[in-house]
Amino acid sequence: MGTMTPAQRRALYESARFARETTYNGPLGPEYTPAGTRLRLWAPTAEQAAVNLYRKGHDSPCIGTLPLQRGPQGVWSIWLPGDQHGHYYTFTVTVDGVARETGDPYARAGGLNGLRSMIVDLARTAPAGWERDVRPVIPPARRSVWEVSVRDFSQDAASGVRPAWRGKFLAFTQTGTTLHGDGIHPTCLNYLKRLGVGYVQLMPIFDFGSVDEAKPLLRQYNWGYDPTNYNFPEGSYSTDPARGEVRVRECKEMIAALHAAGIGVIMDVVYNHMYRYENVLNNTVPDYFFRQNEDGSLSNGSGCGNEFASERPMARKYMIDSLLYWAQEYHIDGFRFDLMGLYDVDTMNAARAALDALPGGRDILMYGEPWQGGGSQLHRYEANKANLAMLNERIGIFCDDTRDAIKGGCFNAREPGYVEGKPGSFWDVGGAVAAWCRSDRLPPHAPSQIVSYVSAHDNFTLWDKLLCVRYERPEFTASDPVALAQNRLAAGICLTSFGLPFLQAGEEFARTKKGVGNSYHSSPALNRLDWARAGQYHALVDYYRGLLALRAAFPRLGTTDRHAPEALQFFSLEQPLVGWALPAAPGDGAWWRALCVFYNPTDTSRVVPLPAGQWKLLSNGTSSSLWRGESRTYERKALLMPYSATVFGAV
Repeated sequence: MGTMTPAQRRALYESARFARETTYNGPLGPEYTPAGTRLRLWAPTAEQAAVNLYRKGHDSPCIGTLPLQRGPQGVWSIWLPGDQHGHYYTFTVTVDGVARETGDPYARAGGLNGLRSMIVDLARTAPAGWERDVRPVIPPARRSVWEVSVRDFSQDAASGVRPAWRGKFLAFTQTGTTLHGDGIHPTCLNYLKRLGVGYVQLMPIFDFGSVDEAKPLLRQYNWGYDPTNYNFPEGSYSTDPARGEVRVRECKEMIAALHAAGIGVIMDVVYNHMYRYENVLNNTVPDYFFRQNEDGSLSNGSGCGNEFASERPMARKYMIDSLLYWAQEYHIDGFRFDLMGLYDVDTMNAARAALDALPGGRDILMYGEPWQGGGSQLHRYEANKANLAMLNERIGIFCDDTRDAIKGGCFNAREPGYVEGKPGSFWDVGGAVAAWCRSDRLPPHAPSQIVSYVSAHDNFTLWDKLLCVRYERPEFTASDPVALAQNRLAAGICLTSFGLPFLQAGEEFARTKKGVGNSYHSSPALNRLDWARAGQYHALVDYYRGLLALRAAFPRLGTTDRHAPEALQFFSLEQPLVGWALPAAPGDGAWWRALCVFYNPTDTSRVVPLPAGQWKLLSNGTSSSLWRGESRTYERKALLMPYSATVFGAV
């Protein structure tokens, strides 16, 4: 075969014949046993393939190269006798006469910076008691998500985490941490257990390319949306990136510690693009795994130079195999898909079905960003907002409609939303409360498919956004009583709406990045969670904590029943006030027969009529834990404080 152009490759890959002759459903990657290891590599366009063996993951010479045997469907393999645990390898794949040395796309561990793959006996990476680690049971009523970077979580020297573990997986395993070790103000895992969130969503923890694992972490920083190896953890988050098994074990220790605390772990997955054109997928089957334009050049719907071709059979298999691997080997409780609009609907539904087939797999969460990062060559139904009704109803989406209605557009710092007094925005707040199930803005869907949020790692923190709207030149570190009240109101709306509530880590203590909207490679100091701030704004933390618990005590808000929002009764109130009542679902164990909620985004107190009956005040917009004690009951009317979400329960 002569050298193929990218356009000829595209025609080949998209032909029925290629799919028929090369689609393979068996195992790929290393298959370890103490007696020997079988390596399998899918490389149907290769003329030759060989494995290169190394004693170490970096800076060691090749100790031998052995040819792989070609089998059916373009799968090359070799049997390496003897216990191969801890040995490193690469493949040399020759396509169109060009030989490329590459890691194994299915590798389970790797050396420094993931350049060499490692054969690993996964049983030896299990922490003590790992066989007893199970996913915590988190019913829909208790589902809430707190998003954090492994690095940000414990980088702060005030965190009380031992220095060697700061910014690393093991920080999640240290119990009882407090601010400067003061024994009073909880930090890290100790703090999370008290806050009461259901899940921690970890920003990318697979092996990424933008941080050099050979250098100390201190001056390097990146969120990690630049994958280099999908099937093993990032080395810079481990205590020893040079030994491939260490990152695997320490990642599992982190997950076990969160599970022991009753917290689920959601993994942020970025299958939509890879860090560089030269990567483990392109080096084995050039251009197959990435979507192409008519002329064969790479489509760039990710905005990162390439985009994953999820509709091609072996690309789809690769993505689903990877999800299943993390779910089974690492006991992951859910997946958040970066730029989910770059995958086709069929792939997402197939991934859902594959996870569902695992023991307890139906409880694994799936949701993602229902948009793209640019124009794409995906000429199929995209997994986006417009096609929400085509997705399995246990696949959710981040709802920018809710985000922007509550706090204002995220791309214009000055644009206000409902909590800052934007005229007319109360209509959209009503839509948000019902998770848009009573709106024609989105196709028919279940309320639980809507991820309700007002801040995430992208764009401004909620605090910074509130100050940008209020001031020409904000003083981000100053305390501002009005912005604090608006912050509570934003949380009050989000946490009393149908859907899956989602928080950016530190939103609950007025986290600031000093007005930097996209801090993906800013300094560690800017990105770290400032644990002193959690102490300073402990009243705001307690407000979030109370609302999370209140929400769990009224299960209907977290329901998966697509008809539940029909039971919402909105009141006719003077604009811009919003008020509604919702009866409890029969037999769901709710603490109250109904909820009655009011939002007041104005700077003055308001008096509103209450529905008939007696109502206990659960949250007055400042304290969200009034329901925990003997609070007052009200009839006929109620007083709403400025910038407040006020919650009543029917007694």
